[in-house]
Amino acid sequence: MRATGDEVMTEVNGSKALSGKVVLVTRAREQAAVFAGLLEDAGARVVLVPTIAIEPPESWEPLDTALLGDFAWVVFTSVNGVAMVRRRVEATGRGRALLQRARLAAIGPATAGALADWGLTAEVVPEEYVAEGLVDRLRPLVVAGDRVLLPRAAETRDVLVRELAALGADVTEVASYRTRFATEHAPGLREALAEGRVDVVTFTSSSTVRSFCALFGAAELPRLLAGVTVACIGPITRATAEGRGLTTHVMPEEYTIPGLARAIVAHFEPARS
Repeated sequence: MRATGDEVMTEVNGSKALSGKVVLVTRAREQAAVFAGLLEDAGARVVLVPTIAIEPPESWEPLDTALLGDFAWVVFTSVNGVAMVRRRVEATGRGRALLQRARLAAIGPATAGALADWGLTAEVVPEEYVAEGLVDRLRPLVVAGDRVLLPRAAETRDVLVRELAALGADVTEVASYRTRFATEHAPGLREALAEGRVDVVTFTSSSTVRSFCALFGAAELPRLLAGVTVACIGPITRATAEGRGLTTHVMPEEYTIPGLARAIVAHFEPARS
């Protein structure tokens, strides 16, 4: 079982089960290419409507200060976290030394791959790509008193902080980026949904769910999504959707972007057999 927020490039077995289907991708635009490509390979017409945008934190100062510190571990929970830390290190020329001497952990293979592209190696990558899986892998390795740096989104779950602190670690959490609700495409999106021109809406994180739902009134969501297949990348995202009254019809066993693409294909394949 795999988890949200990480991806590796794979095929969707050459299926064209999505021919004639319009699939809405709500990921941030700069992250959507892999997912859109997999869906298009399966015959879908992909409509990119980013409901979130990834931006720098309100201030770089906390991250800059942390990168000059002394930490036993640096834990990355997304590709975005790696990308933004790298952006800052390369802009300031400071922080690389910490990343070379500290032990590194990554929530999944894409995050580990982003570190590898930067010449760094993640010592720990869990088999289940969620915070809980990462904690399970770190539990026998982190000792009381270890200083742990978590550079991640400004708004995120506190599971890692709570669990690492329970192990006796001294955890420093800093914002390396923030997620902003994107509203630029709301009018056209409402019209497309109201006219029944969307077959599938995809959510790849809890933030995409929250920002999508914020575009509409709670009372109109059931009407707009009537007959639309809702696909969520994993249980955390599904729980966020359910908390806003949305029923998830598709969720992959492997919580990755390719896994979600394959699950959507599988959902529609029986109708074509």
